[in-house]
Amino acid sequence: MDNRDWKSMLGEAFNINPDEAANTPADDVQEQHTSLDEQGKKMIDIILDKKGRNGKKATIIANLDLSEDNLKELATELKRLCSVGGSARGGEILIQGDMREKILNHLKNKGFKARII
Repeated sequence: MDNRDWKSMLGEAFNINPDEAANTPADDVQEQHTSLDEQGKKMIDIILDKKGRNGKKATIIANLDLSEDNLKELATELKRLCSVGGSARGGEILIQGDMREKILNHLKNKGFKARII
């Protein structure tokens, strides 16, 4: 048996450089900081709306100055957090149900300035 490292053998099998694979979590942290920097000091509004929805409630996160990619990523994160559906378009995120408190706590923990209206 030769003395090759199992990581290098696995990398050869799947065409992956083991050093690059180890650096991916740092890239995710960098991307989170860019979305926070992108938003800046502007206040995010969290609104409860039930107009035009047959009395069903929806939480709308407005005044987001994020790129489309960061907006969709944040929407996916919030939908998973609340275990509900929703959508992201036009600088707003819509989450089904009354999830204002959960969303407010999560956004504040991420460093955003947010308020419930």
